[in-house]
Amino acid sequence: MSHTPRNPDFETVVRDSFARQQVMGLVGATLTRVAPGEVEVELPFRADLTQQAGLVHAGITTTAIDTACGYAALTLMVPGSEVVSVNFNVSLLAPAVGGDLVARGRVVRSGRTITFTEGEAYVRAADGSEKQVASMTATMMRVEAG
Repeated sequence: MSHTPRNPDFETVVRDSFARQQVMGLVGATLTRVAPGEVEVELPFRADLTQQAGLVHAGITTTAIDTACGYAALTLMVPGSEVVSVNFNVSLLAPAVGGDLVARGRVVRSGRTITFTEGEAYVRAADGSEKQVASMTATMMRVEAG
């Protein structure tokens, strides 16, 4: 699906906002792709982000997808916007183990205030292959940057 950004500086806005999001720095995530209506976040596997069985914790996986979906929404918002999550549903499909986590978010419908997004998380193995581990639908809301 093709989207038209309402802010010509959308990529700078997204990257600057991501840099201020301390939780992404805490978990070591990076913003690897920003396009109109689409964002990708990568998170290197770290043992300190796992739960008791050695799998990436569901909360970490959810945080990564939520972030990708939120920033995908922000790419299509007017200048002076920030974004907050107002609802999401995540399904964990497979154990997140065996490589780095890649979260992708994309806009399904962008309105003036509310944006509906979908996202997925994958584990990327050393050979570059990916296995989907989670799926999310999320509703994002535009707020005034402050």
